[in-house]
Amino acid sequence: NSGVMSLLRPLLLDVVPTIQQTAALALGRLANYNDALAEAVVKGNILPHLVCSLSEQNRFYKKAAAFVLRAIGKHSPQLAQAIVQCGALEMLVICLEDFDPGVKEAASWAIGYIARHNSELSQAVVDAGAVPLLVLCIQEPEIALKRIAASTLSDISKHSPELAQTVVDAGAIAHLAQMILNPDAKLKRQVLSALSQIAKHSVDLAELVVEAEIFPVVLTCLKDSDEYVKKNGATLIREIAKHTPELSQLIVNAGGVAAVIDCIGSCRGTVRLPGIMMLGYVAAHSENLSMAVIVSKGIPPLCACLVEEHEDHIKAAAAWALGQVGRHTPEHARAVAVANVLPMLLALYMDTHSSEDLQMKASIFTKRALKNILQKCTYLPALEPLLHDAPPNIMKHIVGQFSKVLPHDSKARRLFVTTGGLKKIQEIKAEPGSLLQEYINTINNCYPEEIVR
Repeated sequence: NSGVMSLLRPLLLDVVPTIQQTAALALGRLANYNDALAEAVVKGNILPHLVCSLSEQNRFYKKAAAFVLRAIGKHSPQLAQAIVQCGALEMLVICLEDFDPGVKEAASWAIGYIARHNSELSQAVVDAGAVPLLVLCIQEPEIALKRIAASTLSDISKHSPELAQTVVDAGAIAHLAQMILNPDAKLKRQVLSALSQIAKHSVDLAELVVEAEIFPVVLTCLKDSDEYVKKNGATLIREIAKHTPELSQLIVNAGGVAAVIDCIGSCRGTVRLPGIMMLGYVAAHSENLSMAVIVSKGIPPLCACLVEEHEDHIKAAAAWALGQVGRHTPEHARAVAVANVLPMLLALYMDTHSSEDLQMKASIFTKRALKNILQKCTYLPALEPLLHDAPPNIMKHIVGQFSKVLPHDSKARRLFVTTGGLKKIQEIKAEPGSLLQEYINTINNCYPEEIVR
């Protein structure tokens, strides 16, 4: 408000280098504060000065100038676009070849903030020739430079298969895979994130990541003391598992399912989410893979998530995963039902305390999970308690299962009367001619009339 911007601008061209650097730093800190100030820097015609000095000044100035560009570029795609348009990107790429690691780091950071917004800006970074130089940066000895370069490669890869492919073509995967065992937690976070962003797009890219022999090494990350390393490790495994049964099988063979189950059991909150999703994806592919999740004792920790977690989206993910485990055969459904999952899912479905939007999503996932398991579940003791609480749209699936089993099982028929199940069936109000009414008639036809009365 005091007009500082216009006073700082001429100082960028001062004859004393330290004044130039300090002016640039001041601008960077202003621009970093919020997008309105960053826009003021752009409108104040300061970028051309910076770009022009980037090529010829010393390393301290280059770092300060890169900091200003990063501070402007982080706020919005429009501001990042302004940096690209004034030709700063080419200058930043030249800085990636500087002999000073601090300059490389500052340039890499600024480039990452430009690339992260969208695929067009990311493509501009690729076209400027940044990717091969970033791959060289992750091979430098300085940890801080490795971290930022890995993070920038992750930001470039995330938008599309084509952009991820350019990172792969530059040979990034092999170098990233070697750093999974690096003792530095922050570096590991970025490396796992970059590999996940590459693997998520397609089967081919996921296979290239797997071929870099990340298994079983990556499983050690699930036991890491750093929460984000755990989360990013589980995310990487999830992004590989989701593509095909073969890739999931490979993870099972490497001991990945057991490791993810341990990880879910040992942590809380959003760190659990990628692991929960990964188990759901693995179980969804086939009966055998689902059985692998059951045999590895995956159901109890998923149930624990339904009980312990407060966030709707985590509960919904756990419900979805349990639905994927139980949907294949009566044997799968029984394994889930015996763990007392059905009443929990029903309670979650009926629980209307949560917010509308999440409630919608959570209830769709939960309903689908209930339906998937119920349609295969022939284990009647688990179904019976639900007869007393379920809403009509769920009730028809429960009664449907009884109508399939009771006609062929005399012991179950006797039990159904003594536990009060048959009495409960008579209390259900069904529309004449509806599917529910048909199921009820089938059940009643199993018994002599006087018992039904």
